[in-house]
Amino acid sequence: MAEKAGKTAGVEAEGNRSREKVCKRCKKIYDSASNNSNSCQFHPSFFVCRRHDDQKRYYELGPDDPPYAAKFYDCCGAEDPQASGCTTNFHVSYDDE
Repeated sequence: MAEKAGKTAGVEAEGNRSREKVCKRCKKIYDSASNNSNSCQFHPSFFVCRRHDDQKRYYELGPDDPPYAAKFYDCCGAEDPQASGCTTNFHVSYDDE
């Protein structure tokens, strides 16, 4: 009887692992059964290095400029590369293509 319970637990654990996926937006592991429109927090644009006020000319940092002087997320303007995402949506798996 204990052997059968052990096999059932093993099958359940394997089933849970098969639902776990890696999100290609936020790079977190998620369970596809609990994926909803607020699950994934990400930036829909790139972290860029250019002037905020001039979208066409790129800016080179001077020796006295702080490291984030002209680097920011193009979508929201956040200047910290580790800033939380500005958009939420469903997780998207690498397998979903």
